Amino acid sequence: MKLPYPKTFVTLALLAACGAHSETLSLQQAFQNALRTDPSILAAEQALLAGREKGVQGDALLMPQVSLGASVTGISSHAYSNWPEPAAALVAPDSSGHVGEAAIKVLQPLYNATYSASKQQLRSQTAGAEIRWTAAVRDLCKRVAESYLAVLSAQENLRVSQAEEATLAEQRERAQARFEVGSGRVTDLQEAQARHDGTVAKLIGARSALALRQAQFQSLTGASAQGLADLARVSRLPAPAPDLLRDWQRKGLERSPYVQSKRIELDVARQEVGKYRLASRPTLDLVGAYTAKGKGGDLSPLVAADRERTASVGLQLSIPLYTGGALDSREREALAKMRQAEQELAGAQQDVQLQIHDAYLALHTGLARVQALQRAQDSSQSALDATVLGRDLGLRSQPDVLDAQQRFYAAQLDASQARIDVLLAQVRLAWAAGELSANDLQAIDATLSP
Repeated sequence: MKLPYPKTFVTLALLAACGAHSETLSLQQAFQNALRTDPSILAAEQALLAGREKGVQGDALLMPQVSLGASVTGISSHAYSNWPEPAAALVAPDSSGHVGEAAIKVLQPLYNATYSASKQQLRSQTAGAEIRWTAAVRDLCKRVAESYLAVLSAQENLRVSQAEEATLAEQRERAQARFEVGSGRVTDLQEAQARHDGTVAKLIGARSALALRQAQFQSLTGASAQGLADLARVSRLPAPAPDLLRDWQRKGLERSPYVQSKRIELDVARQEVGKYRLASRPTLDLVGAYTAKGKGGDLSPLVAADRERTASVGLQLSIPLYTGGALDSREREALAKMRQAEQELAGAQQDVQLQIHDAYLALHTGLARVQALQRAQDSSQSALDATVLGRDLGLRSQPDVLDAQQRFYAAQLDASQARIDVLLAQVRLAWAAGELSANDLQAIDATLSP
């Protein structure tokens, strides 16, 4: 493949960079970036890989166990005997050398109740690792959504603060001009200056808050927080589906990774009890071995044979009789931990139900607040227009206009924050119910689209 000329390549790279900056970074894209860069999700991925090995280890417990052993032993022998002379001549009284031995052994468990219980327990631990991975992905999804919306909220706060500062600066200049021509009062000028100074301080704080939110977002996702969606374009907000609290709570009890993880922990604790109850049962193994021996040096045949081969196959039965009370103690410990896991599961179910209840109420209340605050914003706009007209006609004062302007901008901020709260409640409700996924983020992106 022929590569473009260097100048053409640079031009294409610059165009691609400009296009990347011009595009809006969606919430779903931010989540995909976080999946590749967030240390917590990368650690969770390694924990998942480690947890999957538990099932492999459980399967290996009942598989054949093959071992190979070898040894070399040096021997120096001196024999004392009263054998007749012809026999004594055949056996040297002094000999030395070495004996080598190699053995391969095979052990196949035929009946081992403890191993069977441990196999099921290790498989449950693998299932727990899968659930914890799912929980980590959903937690990351929630954190990205919260960070993304926090940036949008800070952007909106800065936008309103800038608009308020510009308006108050205009009012200050107007008051200055009226004072200079003798048609205004010095108190109006001072009031306008004080209000403008306070707005400048608010603007500085809004810029600092936005910079912090952007830094947090970039740290979480590895993507620049420049060019996110514009909250001002939000035109519709989703209603919860289903719309019944009990349906959401039922979903949470069934699908919440937090509850599922506690169920797995309870299963593992129960299997631990069963394992120690089965530990006193006999075990039966099929055992096979093949051994080869040989010698070197001038060892006497009476000390070691020249070559020796042995093969054996048999059954090995083991019956535990007394362990010093350790098994009974471990069973009591496992029973206590099982009861602890039962209570933790009950606590997790209560926590999930409360989280769902809180998010459900926040979503419903938020939708009603958005409508009410939008009407309040429209009313404050009308009140501001009427106050400005009254001032121009000499019926209202400059401080009245300033008060009306601040009420209008405060209403704007309240309405914007209410929309943010609705989107956050939507995310938290899906998260608590164990349903939060990239599809929910895509739905929020559609809400933020013009």
